[in-house]
This record gives sequence, C-alpha cells and structure tokens, in this order.
Amino acid sequence: MPVLDRQPIGHDRAPDRIPETAPTPLQKHYINLSAIALVAGALAITALETGTPLGSPIVKFCVLIGVPIFVVTTADAALKFYRSAWAWMPVDVGRGLFRLTWVAAALLGIGIALGAASIVLTA
Repeated sequence: MPVLDRQPIGHDRAPDRIPETAPTPLQKHYINLSAIALVAGALAITALETGTPLGSPIVKFCVLIGVPIFVVTTADAALKFYRSAWAWMPVDVGRGLFRLTWVAAALLGIGIALGAASIVLTA
C-alpha cells in the first residue's frame, strides 16, 4: 500500500476569509428586520395562494410592511457584498468578481420587489 505524505501548505495560497473592517449600518438589526419582512411576505403569498384578491387590504398591508424592510435589508446586504468584493480584489480577483455578482443579484431582487409592490398597491 502506498504511503500518502502530507504536502506542506504553501504560503502562496489565498486566505479563506478577509476580516470586515467596518460594519454595515443595519448589522445589529439585520436579522430582526429580515424576520419581519419574511413573515409579511409569507402572509401575503399565503393569502394570494388561498384565493385572496391582489387588491385586498391584508395583501396590501403585508406589502406595505414587508417590501420597505426587504429593500432596506437587501440594500444593507448589497453594501456588505460590495465591500467584500473590493476587499477580495487584491487577493483573489475571481472571488471578488463573484461577490460582485451577489451585488447585482441583490439589486435585481430590490427591483423585482419594488415592481411587485407597485402592482399590488395599484390593484
């Protein structure tokens, strides 16, 4: 049976993490706010799935509560992704670019949420 020797860890290896230098504005409240948006969204979607009309007060109320919180928390997350991307660029460009795609996805999510909210609120 062959003997498998461990190879030394090279110093040229990229680190797994880069420390965050500044917290985002909502860092302390992010989870609590996200939970509120999640519950509001779940209630609105459940109401729609059970046949409640799009313009009903319960759906509009949930959208009025959930969407602004979702937009603010997603913008906070996008800021964190953006900072992370630029922190990674000097170390590993691939990881930095990948994190920039997270920023794009977060901004797309904000746009979709605002578009859906405008449809619900005008119904």
